[in-house]
Amino acid sequence: MTGSGARGTGSEAAGRGPGIEAAGRGSGIEAAGRGPGIEAAAREPGSGRTAPGESRSEPAVRGAHDGALLVVGDVVTDVIARHRGPLASGTDTAAAIRTVPGGAGANVACWAARWGAADVRLLGRVGADTAAWHEQELTASGVRPLLVVDSQAPTGTVICLVDKGAAAERTFLTDSGASLRLGPDDWSDALLDGVARLHLSGYLLFSEPSRALVAEAVGSARARGVPVSLDPASAGFLTELGVDRFLGLVRGVDVLLPSRDEACLLTGLPDAEDAAAKLSMHVPLVVAKQGADGALVALSGTVSARVPAVPATPRDTTGAGDAFTGAFLAALLKGAGPEDAAREGCRAGALAVEQVGGRPHRPV
Repeated sequence: MTGSGARGTGSEAAGRGPGIEAAGRGSGIEAAGRGPGIEAAAREPGSGRTAPGESRSEPAVRGAHDGALLVVGDVVTDVIARHRGPLASGTDTAAAIRTVPGGAGANVACWAARWGAADVRLLGRVGADTAAWHEQELTASGVRPLLVVDSQAPTGTVICLVDKGAAAERTFLTDSGASLRLGPDDWSDALLDGVARLHLSGYLLFSEPSRALVAEAVGSARARGVPVSLDPASAGFLTELGVDRFLGLVRGVDVLLPSRDEACLLTGLPDAEDAAAKLSMHVPLVVAKQGADGALVALSGTVSARVPAVPATPRDTTGAGDAFTGAFLAALLKGAGPEDAAREGCRAGALAVEQVGGRPHRPV
């Protein structure tokens, strides 16, 4: 679950950080087993539907900008430890440590809102231990939280080890907690009312309940003509899941946003362009994130655009991919084509690596 929250302060907001009792019931949080957290708003049947005579793949390529973005994915608490050089085994390593809200799905939603998407909604599952804090942070970031509170599992926690060297590379220790207990009972077709795009965090594919939710959500979206995007999320977890199984699970997805490593892993090809092109024969539109090398846009087996990165001095690469995805989706919602949307993604990614944490900082 990549990404941290780092909202300018990085600390507990107004004394309501981790450890508080879940509150605010009726402003987005709902008890486990009772479905989506709040009543789906903006109930406008058909706002994400395919227009008469329009092909199934067109919305994914051209963008659909007359409705909301619904993100379904992980909400976690990130503990970021920034150190310099190798860890000293068996003793102390000096580090700057912060606790912030994160999660790949939540980060994507926050970046989409930051990049101008007017209506961003997030369906996720959290523990009662930090539910109100996460809801508060999402709301303050312009995201409408649809949080299901799990009475049996705590909110997921990720320890992010970030080397303060030139590359600012990171390593994750992940306890998924409640986030991967999100399941089909938490889904409702009404969640798509007023929605123009559905985005799924790839972490949902790494547990059985969440895989069942993905299947149901994709089926509901296809029935309504709502384009679906997915970010594979983790090369390590992909290896455990298996390539063939992953490709089967993403059948019906319109847009895939892998990293370079994920694209190469999913195709067995060492070259990123070849990998992106091959993947686009499985998913109509593939946008492969290349870090300092920008992004590749591939359609129907061919790389159609190579988008350069925006120069940046990295401090923390934790949420760069999430930032790219959020800005990319926001641009599509506003009517941009894939190449222009990828340029916006590169801009957001550059901004993300120059700050600590996986979400855009809020003005103080």
